[in-house]
Amino acid sequence: MLHSLDLNADSNLLRRSAPTSFSESHDVLDLVYIAIVQTPTNQQGCPGMKDEQLHDLILQSLEHEMGGVEVYETALKCVVNDDLKEEWTKYLEQTRTHVEVLHSVCEAFGLDPNEHAPSRKVVRTIGSALVKAMHVALEEGSAEAAQLVACEAVVIAETKDHADWELLAKCAEKLTGSKAAALEKACNEVEDQEDEHLYHSKGWCRELWMQSLGLPPVLPPPEERKNVKTAIGASRAEQAAEKTRKRSNAKR
Repeated sequence: MLHSLDLNADSNLLRRSAPTSFSESHDVLDLVYIAIVQTPTNQQGCPGMKDEQLHDLILQSLEHEMGGVEVYETALKCVVNDDLKEEWTKYLEQTRTHVEVLHSVCEAFGLDPNEHAPSRKVVRTIGSALVKAMHVALEEGSAEAAQLVACEAVVIAETKDHADWELLAKCAEKLTGSKAAALEKACNEVEDQEDEHLYHSKGWCRELWMQSLGLPPVLPPPEERKNVKTAIGASRAEQAAEKTRKRSNAKR
């Protein structure tokens, strides 16, 4: 019985097997076909997906959520707006839950949640820089300025967070078995919350910047009032804010 070829093996194999007749040419084509379509899959049965990279993404995501807890704890020290404080308090508790969710994913994949990886150090460094920036703003600027820095830190953190979970969801679609089920369950639990964290935080950041510039803000931002959880919804919310601003300017 024919076995799949190691495509990295002797490059002269096919040349040495050059057909001398029509029937032999079919044999060679069959051999090439088998070599291509029977490419080894990963342990989860997904062609092309790299297990090691997926494991790294899971650990990165865990590290980022852990850093996200610190980001929100520090951001709450900077917040001035009461509505935003309520929003971030909710996000902090949800982020703590996300850490627990990713611990469960690590368990399902047989990963040590405390495993050291160079990528985790990079993620930790970025998160620490965001926390440090907020502390600097608290120490050297006004309360309103510190709140803006906190808004920007949250948006930066949530952008990475949102991207991580989108990638994990894509991986879950390609996996099979218990690991696929565990990852899909985690993504379904977290997805809507991550959408809200990103799009609402961007709206807050935009409108508080408008306020700081002396331009009419729309507070709370439309993203929160409309409970936006999609990119299209966020775009419409921003357009709604601009229409409100124009009407406000026209009345002046």
